Amino acid sequence: MNALPAFSAQPRLQQIALARQSLLTEGTELTEALASAWVDRAWIMQSWRRCLALGHRPQSRVTFDPVPARARADAQDAHATLLAAARPELQRLAAVIAPIRYFVLLTDAQGCVIDTAGAIDHRNRAMHAIARVGVDLSERSVGTTAIGAALGERAPVWLHRGEHFFNDTAVYSCAGAPLFGPDGACLGMLDVTGVEVPERPELKHLVAQSAQNIEDALVLARPHALRLRLAGQLAGQRRRRRRRPAVPGRRRPGHRRQRHRTPDAARPARRGPGPLHASELFALPWAQLFDLARLGEAASVPLWSGLRVQLAAQAPAQPAPSAPRTATRSLKAVEADLIHQAVRQAGGRVADAARALGVSRATVYRRLAGRADARKAEEISTGAARP
Repeated sequence: MNALPAFSAQPRLQQIALARQSLLTEGTELTEALASAWVDRAWIMQSWRRCLALGHRPQSRVTFDPVPARARADAQDAHATLLAAARPELQRLAAVIAPIRYFVLLTDAQGCVIDTAGAIDHRNRAMHAIARVGVDLSERSVGTTAIGAALGERAPVWLHRGEHFFNDTAVYSCAGAPLFGPDGACLGMLDVTGVEVPERPELKHLVAQSAQNIEDALVLARPHALRLRLAGQLAGQRRRRRRRPAVPGRRRPGHRRQRHRTPDAARPARRGPGPLHASELFALPWAQLFDLARLGEAASVPLWSGLRVQLAAQAPAQPAPSAPRTATRSLKAVEADLIHQAVRQAGGRVADAARALGVSRATVYRRLAGRADARKAEEISTGAARP
């Protein structure tokens, strides 16, 4: 990350200052030249307008809500699955951006921080204000930020310094990306933030990739019987097409390819809201997907849309069978068995058995008598003993 050149700061900061003056101070629309330069930043101006509609003013002081003592425990209880899937990626991302003095925040779908990672100096008031589990960083609370924007736009965003609504938050530069669960619902957002640092717009793409990794971890954490990987064309499976010479009066094969479509009558009816079943997506019996997993090969599979995709199916690894548990026997019982076995091997000669075991004949007699008494008691308790 250190090798990347810092983004040209002065022209951008001048553009931001002009835009703030036009829209926030004077209440007028941007000039044509400035509007063309900000054509991809229209969502920021929309957020500024929402903040003004809420009664906020850029010069107002921003007060961050106090965080309850149980905030971290409450976040763990409410978002255990998301936190478990995200923490390895948070640590990896924090290590990558540490040299350029950025840190990582994870929020829920309402913009409340549920986890942090990276080099966070809590002696720095600007860092401490936002890098606390439980603090509310939503647009309604702290104005325009990457957190509120990513949750509102449902897309990765980048904000630098004065693009934040309040003057107090103009020390931050941040990139954010929303996080979606396996069912498509927005679970929260991932944010990387720096305090008074050079602009790094490329971080938007880095945080978007990390968000994708977290979403993949959430999918794989769910119980599943089969894992499907889709690709447009798998490596090593490209076919070189032989070109045929044109024949007068005949149309060259493939000149006008007709797309195969499965009859709508065979398509299963949609079951309503919720996750899709494999039979609603793939135009083949779902049991064949398990056949592909057993074969361990990729195949071209039809969709109901008429398209075909390369698909590799993989069954989850089965845990190794545990060894059967054997009943635990007492040391006295094992000792009695060894003595009994030694006597049998000695042909009933107790003296020879005692010599082989290295014990006295009295010990052998005592153990044999104890075993006989135990067997007699067992026979009596089961009613097997004769009178």
